[in-house]
Amino acid sequence: MAEKTTISIIKCDVGSLAGHHVVPKPLLEIGEKRLKEAKKQGLINSYYVFNAGDDLELLMLHQEGEDNPEIHKLAWNIFQESAKKATNLKLYGAGQDILKTAFSGNIRGMGPGVAEMEIDERKSDPIVVFAADKTEPGAFNYPMFRIFADPANTAGLVIDPNMSGGFKFNVLDVIENKKVVVKCPEEMYELIALIGTPGRYVVSHVWRARDGLICAKTSTTRLSLIAGKYIGKDDPVSIVRAQHGLPALGEVLAPFMHSYFVEGWMRGSHWGPLMPVGLKNSKCTAFDGPPRMVALGFQVANGAIASDDDGKPMISDLFDDPAFNLARREAVDYAVTLRRMGEFEPARLSAEAMEYTTLDKVLERLKRRFTPA
Repeated sequence: MAEKTTISIIKCDVGSLAGHHVVPKPLLEIGEKRLKEAKKQGLINSYYVFNAGDDLELLMLHQEGEDNPEIHKLAWNIFQESAKKATNLKLYGAGQDILKTAFSGNIRGMGPGVAEMEIDERKSDPIVVFAADKTEPGAFNYPMFRIFADPANTAGLVIDPNMSGGFKFNVLDVIENKKVVVKCPEEMYELIALIGTPGRYVVSHVWRARDGLICAKTSTTRLSLIAGKYIGKDDPVSIVRAQHGLPALGEVLAPFMHSYFVEGWMRGSHWGPLMPVGLKNSKCTAFDGPPRMVALGFQVANGAIASDDDGKPMISDLFDDPAFNLARREAVDYAVTLRRMGEFEPARLSAEAMEYTTLDKVLERLKRRFTPA
């Protein structure tokens, strides 16, 4: 039996040039150098280093399985080294996502975001890796619903017999640390009832109902819940498989043809329009945004990213395409509209969400001045 292949995407905000907007070249080079060494040592089979806004993203393919201590330690060491370099360069937010210093075998719960998927390779396995900046894990709720449950988006749900049995969604309650599995189409309304509250309920993974084939994985790290205070947004990542009885690549990308609203943006305290961008525009500027999403497409081939004749991984920058110009235009228009409202809801998050930001410290000064009305 062929060895399983694991796709790992692990991210961390280790420091940014001039505020919270982009990962500078020296930090990307550290990731490139260390993953190249790991490939030579045989720990990983292939890799790709990139950024989503101010987050350093490490994409690795290997055969060590999910939650492997060596793989997680590799990423942890890269983030530590990058944070040290960022500190020396006096970059902003150096090591921001590194909430704990003692590595204990798994990077989960230590700050960095993780999405991993172990698969039995199909005859052809197209993969899309998404990475977002200035938002939280619930940002994937809407597109996951559209991709795997909405026939208006995914024609295959109607006309592909391999998809007619629907999909199962694992939904996490990130506040109470509970989970529930919801099957679509039978429980579509129940699914929307949950994940329509993205600040609390998050889609962590999706399976094909008829055979349990894993289809999607999403990071679920909530930094404020780990640290007990606001230190930055979670900036989630996701892995989605496509084609051959799963949504086609075009169906996976279709939800991003329009912008939609996500929590995060400036100081993690505002609703903002998501902007799908190519890697060259993966930087958050206006009001630290708008929130950005990049999408990379590749093929899995014998435990690695399919490579060209020179051995370079073949990666498609999927949002670097005029097909998403309307979404980008919408995001700018929505951003301008929201900013006209200043610090009034609904531009600012609800009071419940703001409890995890620094607003409580401001309001604390007024509490003793309140008297019975």
